[in-house]
Amino acid sequence: MAKVQVPAAAVAAGGLVGGYATARLTKKRPLGGVVLAAAGAVAVKGWRERAGGKVAAGLGAAYVAAFAGSHPLAKKVGAWPAVFGVAGAVGLASWVVADRRR
Repeated sequence: MAKVQVPAAAVAAGGLVGGYATARLTKKRPLGGVVLAAAGAVAVKGWRERAGGKVAAGLGAAYVAAFAGSHPLAKKVGAWPAVFGVAGAVGLASWVVADRRR
């Protein structure tokens, strides 16, 4: 059976959206954090494999910054628009810097 590789951009964007959705739907923020962290770890592994350690570190930092930045952004535009906005930004950055190299 062939190994299917999911683009790290999809994993990262999905982790941001999925982490927030999990926290909101379960009303358990730590559970959302687990989803966020697990997806982040998988994305960093993908970035490292595709583009090297420096790129993985930079995109990992962008992932964490997007999570942190979504909170003040949510106060201006609402929670879901903020989460989708930062997820899109991280996904786009990931695709440009790492995923399109395949």
